[in-house]
Amino acid sequence: MAAAPETKTVHSPALTYFSMLSLLSLCPPFVILLSANATLSCLLKYSMLLGLGWYTMVHADGSVAQTWNYLKQHGLQGFIDIWPRPTAIAWKIIFVYGAFEAAIQLLLPGKRVEGPISPTGNRPVYKANGMAAYFVTLVTYISLWWFEIFNPTVVYDHLGEIYSALIFGSLIFCVFLYIKGHVAPSSTDSGSSGNFIIDFYWGMELYPRIGKNFDIKVFTNCRFGMMSWAVLAVTYCIKQYELNGKVSDSMLVNTTLMLVYVTKFFWWEAGYWNTMDIAHDRAGFYICWGCLVWVPSVYTSPGMYLVNHPVNLGMQLALYILVAGVLCIYINYDCDRQRQEFRRTNGKCKIWGKAPSKIEATYTTTSGETKTSLLLTSGWWGLARHFHYVPEILAAFFWTVPALFNHFLPYFYVVFLTILLFDRAKRDDDRCRSKYGKYWKLYCNKVPYKIIPGIY
Repeated sequence: MAAAPETKTVHSPALTYFSMLSLLSLCPPFVILLSANATLSCLLKYSMLLGLGWYTMVHADGSVAQTWNYLKQHGLQGFIDIWPRPTAIAWKIIFVYGAFEAAIQLLLPGKRVEGPISPTGNRPVYKANGMAAYFVTLVTYISLWWFEIFNPTVVYDHLGEIYSALIFGSLIFCVFLYIKGHVAPSSTDSGSSGNFIIDFYWGMELYPRIGKNFDIKVFTNCRFGMMSWAVLAVTYCIKQYELNGKVSDSMLVNTTLMLVYVTKFFWWEAGYWNTMDIAHDRAGFYICWGCLVWVPSVYTSPGMYLVNHPVNLGMQLALYILVAGVLCIYINYDCDRQRQEFRRTNGKCKIWGKAPSKIEATYTTTSGETKTSLLLTSGWWGLARHFHYVPEILAAFFWTVPALFNHFLPYFYVVFLTILLFDRAKRDDDRCRSKYGKYWKLYCNKVPYKIIPGIY
């Protein structure tokens, strides 16, 4: 029998419904307004927000006030006028990119990796070829530009249309996931809550697949979403070069740090498959639409801003920012590596040169089985229960700060990420408290801080 999604929420029911409906209605427009500081002919918490974001970045000089004044003056008709319509070239770019990533996800060789056991006792199996796919994607994309087969500036020039197409195309994709979850679920880790909004927003299936081998969440989260982050970072760099005949040091720092972060992600991709995104959050609007639309638009937005707003940092300041950013990315990676190694060896490893401190926690699955987990309480994980979010937020700040502080909008991603991770920490704590009971209370006594050591 299919398991229904958990309907217990971290926040009050009223706040939960308000949040879901707000994100469903506001995020798409923001994508478009985020990117608009380059030309007015392109403007038609995700679609409305996305639309406004693109417009402000590309056509309003990055100024939220300028966009606000335009909308105040022209009203709804002004918003409709600046919303970019999806075009044939936008759909073609999305289709070719998506088909290419899907093909190499299926065809490239990779090590067999098992995910964590699900609440219903299933253990998903993956093919770990993310790093190979990342290398093939970037080499192919840069080679197409180098040999003058395809100019990446075409992507930038049609960015608003691409975002608009992604907004609507991804909504249709989420409808497909909803229907698939009802009529053809891939495993017993699926089911309905009985509420259409919750099912559509949070998803019906934990591990949806097409056939036996094509994992949908690996595609949406990793191969489309995260890969597009690297592809667009390179695109913005090339666009600035073709506009100005050179790449500013601020753009170099931004692009380098983003690529280091995405490289770290694909190097560690098998570890990502054990995280909340994959192992606990179902495939619905929240995860899949976010990865297909929000990641390529909002996560890349500091680089988008720098295309038309190059900043000369100077060698010394650029190096300081670069080193600080790389250090934060390394610490974030080392946090995840520490926990992954601890789990892989069943606690029989060294953490900071000595045997790890741990708690042995037992819990009961939905099928009534009693299982045991080890909770790491030393190393980075002894500082705070979610300390790895601190260097992740700081890394985002360091690849944004090359834009300096003339406008707020480049920092939207940093603010968004901070809110997202603090909320995720609360959701994860509540889930673990429910799962481990008294053992989680013991763990919280040993590691009292949630995210920031000594503060929170």
